[in-house]
Amino acid sequence: MSDPHSQTRVLEALIEASREIRTHYDSNAREVGLTFSRARVVSELARHEGATQAELASILCIEAPALKRQIDALEAQGFIERRALDGDARKRALHLTNKARSSRITCFLERVRADLLEGISPEDQQRACEVLERIALNATKLTYQ
Repeated sequence: MSDPHSQTRVLEALIEASREIRTHYDSNAREVGLTFSRARVVSELARHEGATQAELASILCIEAPALKRQIDALEAQGFIERRALDGDARKRALHLTNKARSSRITCFLERVRADLLEGISPEDQQRACEVLERIALNATKLTYQ
């Protein structure tokens, strides 16, 4: 059985890390006129250019209707454009515009990843990923009355 003090420290460290990352990310997103959610969509689309809405929703682990609202707003702001997908007129591929490419937000997430993981070995990164994925899975099972 785990030490309750260690359990508390792990969860508090996770919460604090999440809060610090979110604060920094929000600040950078605001500087280019985006919300955290929209900046996250742009950042992921930069890594998966040409994805469909369904594919991007899956990558982001969010529901398609929620993503549609973000895409509509990003399109209105001039960050994303929808293009017909070759071979299927019903589907649209998502692409970044020149405005998005010239924005600092498209490379921000890559810089954050590199900076946050600096000095952490690939093995430790892998183990941390496994632990965090397990915590996330356990969180999906929480049901308190």
